[in-house]
Amino acid sequence: MDKILDIDNVDLKIISLLNDDAKTPYTEIAKKVFVSSGTVHVRMRKLEEMGIVKSATLNIDFSKLGYDISAFLGIYLEKSSLYDNVIENLKQISEVINAYYTTGNYSIFAKIICKDTNHLRTVLDNIQKVDGIDRTETLIVLEESINRPIQFFEKDLK
Repeated sequence: MDKILDIDNVDLKIISLLNDDAKTPYTEIAKKVFVSSGTVHVRMRKLEEMGIVKSATLNIDFSKLGYDISAFLGIYLEKSSLYDNVIENLKQISEVINAYYTTGNYSIFAKIICKDTNHLRTVLDNIQKVDGIDRTETLIVLEESINRPIQFFEKDLK
């Protein structure tokens, strides 16, 4: 919690602008935040050192690359002590793009992408063969209606 106290509204504005488009040049960010580009660079280095900014990523439309199916997978483990082993095995399956250790019905909630239903079936078969997985439930995405970064405001600092 202490690290959050070390940031201010300038940091939050920089984060918000780069969250919208991580390719925005620091000079453009500086103009919008009314600071120098050197200040943006220093602030970004500080945010990285604090672990707040982990990386800059691309927002890819996988369907344009032939991956037409997105699905969420609820994974039930045989026992929770197998979590680390199961995650290591899931990391080897490239179609698993996100995985979360969760409370509730599932031990792990994962997002997978596949080219078609045949590919999905193959991926599900591979996942279900992982030692420690008891069973899975698949929810196929029909439409992604919201995909946005969180917007920060001054009230977030209080």
